[in-house]
Amino acid sequence: MVHEQHEVFRTVPFPFADGRFPHNLGAVIQRTVAEGTMPALTVVHDKDGGWMVGDGINDPNLPGACGVYCIAHVAEDDPTVQETATLPPGYAAYRDAPGQSWSVEPFTYEDEDTPSD
Repeated sequence: MVHEQHEVFRTVPFPFADGRFPHNLGAVIQRTVAEGTMPALTVVHDKDGGWMVGDGINDPNLPGACGVYCIAHVAEDDPTVQETATLPPGYAAYRDAPGQSWSVEPFTYEDEDTPSD
C-alpha cells in the first residue's frame, strides 16, 4: 500500500473523464482507510467540490484522524470505491461493509442549515 507522493488538488473539473477518480485529486481521508486498517464505508462529494472518505465508524473530527491523500490511491486499493467517482456534488455514498452496494443520499454538514419544508 505504498504510493508515490505527488501534488494533489482539492478540486478538479467534474464530471471526471471516463467516470474514474483523477490521479491528481486530493481528498480528506480518514487515516484508518488511507492506511488500509479499515475499509471505506463513506464517500462524500460536498457541494463545494471537495471529497472525503471515511470508515463510517470512527470519529473523523478527532485530531489526527484524517489527512489529505490521493483518492485514486484509495480506489486502487479498494476498486469498489471507484463506483463513487460519479457522485454528484452535495451527495454521499454509504455502505455497511465492503462488497455491499453503495447507498446514495443528499449530503450536508451537520452545522449547515437544511431547507425547511
